[in-house]
Amino acid sequence: MIRKYQDTDIESVIFAWWGASLLAHPFLSEEFLTQEADNVRNVYMALAETWVAEVDGCVVGFVALIENEIGGLFLEPEFHGQGLGRALVDKAFVEKGPLKVEVFKANAVGRRFYDAYGFRECEEFVHEPSGQPTLRMMYSPQ
Repeated sequence: MIRKYQDTDIESVIFAWWGASLLAHPFLSEEFLTQEADNVRNVYMALAETWVAEVDGCVVGFVALIENEIGGLFLEPEFHGQGLGRALVDKAFVEKGPLKVEVFKANAVGRRFYDAYGFRECEEFVHEPSGQPTLRMMYSPQ
């Protein structure tokens, strides 16, 4: 089930974020990831419109939107490949229309997902806080 985020979901959201980040971002330092986890909890969630994926009453992932940009799409790794990421992005598209996202070039998990969904690369740049090459991608079905 996809539903609107509630403040009581924060620990589950952080758990999903952390597990997915370790899988998809092995190139990022532990220090950077720890700071980002703090930012998710204390900064990003307040700025984003967030939807969560629930399985058996437990939050296992989320999509956070800032206008029509996906600021974060994370699922606990054991729930990858079950259509939940697609369902979250489908919800984002219903809510916002054409979507944008930034994904680290070295994030093979994320890039594979966004490519399969139909996002297309439109720009490459360096993400200053991490120093990582990053792709800006867009989704707008024909």
